[in-house]
Amino acid sequence: MHRRSLLAASAASLALPGLASAQSWPTQPVRLVVPFAAGGPTDVPARLIAEEMSRAMPQRVIVENRTGAGVVVGTEVIAKASGDGHNLLYSTIAHAVMRPLFPRLPFDPVKDFTPVALVGVVPMVLMVNKEIPARNLQELVALLKANPGKFDYASAGNGSALHLAGELFLKLGGGLKVNHVPYRGSAAAYPDVLNGTIAMIVDVAASAVPFVQKGELRALAVSGKARSPLMPDVPTFAEAGMPDYEAYTWHMVFAPSSTPAPLVQTINAAFNKAVAVPSVKQRLEELTINVISDSTPASAAAFLTSEMEKWEPILRDAGIKVE
Repeated sequence: MHRRSLLAASAASLALPGLASAQSWPTQPVRLVVPFAAGGPTDVPARLIAEEMSRAMPQRVIVENRTGAGVVVGTEVIAKASGDGHNLLYSTIAHAVMRPLFPRLPFDPVKDFTPVALVGVVPMVLMVNKEIPARNLQELVALLKANPGKFDYASAGNGSALHLAGELFLKLGGGLKVNHVPYRGSAAAYPDVLNGTIAMIVDVAASAVPFVQKGELRALAVSGKARSPLMPDVPTFAEAGMPDYEAYTWHMVFAPSSTPAPLVQTINAAFNKAVAVPSVKQRLEELTINVISDSTPASAAAFLTSEMEKWEPILRDAGIKVE
């Protein structure tokens, strides 16, 4: 009995620092690193959430944009930061595909991080130039099968969410042969998709909506489980005949792996509370993010694992990497 009591006391003493930090957090401004450019589709939601959290807490949450080498530079900042709860990462599906893309990473995207909260998922939309003679998804698949290597599709760069979504479509379409043309962001790709130099693009809904609503591009399918209220006439991939297609980007908060579990739970609750605020939730939904306000560290970790198991083989099989 005495030995068990000593072990229990030892375990309790080890847990006390984590509990204490969870109860007092935050004691200083919280740095939320976004490894993407300011004003972009990842930065804007991060700032909305940070502003709401700053209103609700005694310390501010400050967004810090750290770009470079894809998302490697900004991600490394948090991988090597203190796990005291004041250093967090706000990233996307890019985190799930780092290992095959960057063979010589200065950190481990799994071992060096603890998922804190899955903020939401962002549907993708498959669009074609208006002159492409395909009015629906099945017609597009038939056209591409009949013309292997004749058409091109655009992405926001090697290993981007758009690239992954395009490769998954080609795979599920039966190994379609379509040339990948990477651009420096989707905005740079649209002129060529609009003028017909590029036949198609799969992009996040927020970027796709203006082109679809104006009739400048033809949307054939959206990757959500339900149709987008902003594009009610566009069927889901399942409705269009490709039920196994699931491609999203997503937004997730990470902490350094040294962050104590009680503190991770406290930070998770703060993010969930912020995204559940009606005005914040509405704004995020206007940015076409399907908000998740009941995420747990465990569910976020399980989601990350499933995404890595899904996308890493696709990148490796296609030989996609960034040197």
